[in-house]
Amino acid sequence: MDTILVEILEAMTIASFLSREEKLPYVRLGIRKTDTLKIFLMLLWETKSLDNNKYIQLSEKVSEIGKMLGGWNGQLLKQNSSNKLGGEIKKVAQPADGLSAFQSLASQS
Repeated sequence: MDTILVEILEAMTIASFLSREEKLPYVRLGIRKTDTLKIFLMLLWETKSLDNNKYIQLSEKVSEIGKMLGGWNGQLLKQNSSNKLGGEIKKVAQPADGLSAFQSLASQS
């Protein structure tokens, strides 16, 4: 589980330093890794390797990270399509929120 957390953090960190056009593959990688983590947590809970309270706490944090990454993905898609159409970009993605949620999750595991 630690490896997956590190891979999510790595994808988010890399994406945060890239240009807008280059971020999307790394954000999508973060989303895939987050989905994998959700399944892994569910398996641990179903096999009674993780108690209910810990499962709930971790699942809520992972879900929050997934929502943030999904929002970042949607924003990038919208911005990239605006760029292709010659539109004006009104807002820049803020990866810091996703990183803070990840840090909170990492401190609980």
